[in-house]
Amino acid sequence: MFDHLHIHNRAERWLVGATDLALSVGAVITRRSTAIPHQPTRILLLRLERIGDLLMTLPALLKLRAAFPAATIDLVVGSWNASLARLLTVVDHVETVDAPWLARGHQETGYLKLTRQASRWRTAQYDLAFNFEGDIRSNALMALCGAPRRVGFDIKGGGAFLTDRATYDRQAHIATNAVRLVDTILPHSQDSGATDDSLPLVIPESVRTQVEDVLRQIGRPAIGIHASGGRAIKQWDPTRFAEAATRLARSRGATIVLTGSAEDRAEVDRVKTALPSDLPVADLSGVLDLPRLAVILEHLSLFITGDTGPMHLAAAMGTPIVAVFGPSDPTNYGPLTSRSRVVRVNIWCSPCNQIRRPPSRCVGHVPDCLVGVEVDQVVAAANDLLADQGME
Repeated sequence: MFDHLHIHNRAERWLVGATDLALSVGAVITRRSTAIPHQPTRILLLRLERIGDLLMTLPALLKLRAAFPAATIDLVVGSWNASLARLLTVVDHVETVDAPWLARGHQETGYLKLTRQASRWRTAQYDLAFNFEGDIRSNALMALCGAPRRVGFDIKGGGAFLTDRATYDRQAHIATNAVRLVDTILPHSQDSGATDDSLPLVIPESVRTQVEDVLRQIGRPAIGIHASGGRAIKQWDPTRFAEAATRLARSRGATIVLTGSAEDRAEVDRVKTALPSDLPVADLSGVLDLPRLAVILEHLSLFITGDTGPMHLAAAMGTPIVAVFGPSDPTNYGPLTSRSRVVRVNIWCSPCNQIRRPPSRCVGHVPDCLVGVEVDQVVAAANDLLADQGME
């Protein structure tokens, strides 16, 4: 029962499913509204998750802006994404909400404060609202804005808070499903219309100026290493990152550039310790915000990473990427660029996509689906990609 919900944990799935049933038969249930004008004047977007989730939504945001060029579009993101979201040319205003279920070490917004903040959205008199997350809590949050038409997924519950439920394809990329969400409300003539292929992410010259000295010191070629997987379940061995970086840097005369947040220091230090002392290394971990990181990534000849937010940022900046995947499915989460190679191994349980609640057999150590990824595979993928890009 409740198998339509994309929730691995059975007890949690039943709890959300039962709540959905109660909402559906109670007074909270909403009916589809026809009050939205053909051209809405104010649109609210919720994209509360991590860096990669926001970046994978960019094609949908482009399509939405193309469909409603005169509308005011407000985007709500977690504070970790604020500096990146403010670089988007397709939204007018950015607001931050650190939802308790997504904060992960950040200063979360308590549920009472969260409810009050969402209730204040009513004053903007939104005609239309989208929630790209598909969680019962964020669907309820969106309902507080009072928009007569509210569009989202009910894959993790909360369908009763929506006026329009988009179909979610488990076999499709996150970006494809985000576009499908926008397509739900577009006139038929716009459903398959082409969108502007330009990147809706513009780095100000002032930001580029801030890293000019760093870029001069790094020089070219430069190979970026983002060793932290963000979660233990996605963590490839940092010493393997170091070995792959060493082999590629020696063969190409490259500088190794280490990236990561301040919280990634342990993984970065493990890489540094394993690198030979004669190789040029630039450790930029913990000192770059997302806009400056974007400029550094754009400068790199190659970026080796796991399934991370910086992987998606590198894809947006056109950087060649080798991505090591384990439990997450590249069909759903792979980099949105042809200038990439995904390295993974096929074992009976992978990809399981159980990232937030990993199987007990994979907790406390590197999971088998990552243990099986060898350095030789990563180096071969990097050389193949660089040769394909004419960078031998």
